Amino acid sequence: MVRSLWTAATGMLAQQTNVDVIANNLANVNTTGYKTEVNEFKTLLYQTIQTRTTSANGEQKPIGAQVGLGVRNASVTTIFKDGALLASDSDSAFAISGDGFFAVRGEDQNTYYTRNGNFVWTLAPNDGIMLSTTSGLPVIDSTGKPIVLSSDYMTSRITVTGDGEICYPDENNNPQSLGIRLGVYQFANPAGLERLDESRYQETAASGPALNEATNDNLKKSKVSQGFLEGSGVQVVDEMVNMIVAQRAYEMNSKAITAADEMMQQANNLRR
Repeated sequence: MVRSLWTAATGMLAQQTNVDVIANNLANVNTTGYKTEVNEFKTLLYQTIQTRTTSANGEQKPIGAQVGLGVRNASVTTIFKDGALLASDSDSAFAISGDGFFAVRGEDQNTYYTRNGNFVWTLAPNDGIMLSTTSGLPVIDSTGKPIVLSSDYMTSRITVTGDGEICYPDENNNPQSLGIRLGVYQFANPAGLERLDESRYQETAASGPALNEATNDNLKKSKVSQGFLEGSGVQVVDEMVNMIVAQRAYEMNSKAITAADEMMQQANNLRR
């Protein structure tokens, strides 16, 4: 009976983490570029209480007896599925359709990746205008450098093609490439990326190195859409159902603890 107490306790702990993940999904239902996270479980060790043996008649028993010791959280997996494209009035808003990520330069000079294309044109540290995040982090081009243009350009006339090429109209109002392309990168295992704040991801050994779409012809190219933002991938109805299931599982595990406690109490009363 003591085994059942600890087994049910592991179930309560696992479901508590599950509810934490669901709550985080619901909290980010309106976060641009947010990807749904899913909690996954795995069983703990099994204890063998009877091995395969023979019956009283000498017949062999093909199946032994093993009792599980509970459950634990295996991982919290991010589902990288394209979100809905939401129209934006900003000319510096971009959405990616496909497996790509935008790249930004952090304050520590490391490169981070994001699906949040809510960018702004701001004054560059030295001169000109720079494309950056709303937090002021520079957006990286396909060569790994911050995107900086001359201050002579009017930001409202800057356009970006589907492959990320930055253009500006000539005297005939025809868009001409400026020779700068938004950096779009992919990963062999995006689920292995480390999640950070501000919708950023960091490269890890599990994710593999960043693959530049501009220089890697073996990748399926992503499409960049100007004037759009990628909505959150959270489905509220699904998360509410998952919340109910997790709540009921937590409740059932708590009842198992109560039942085990009552059984132990009855066993203790036998000596009276």
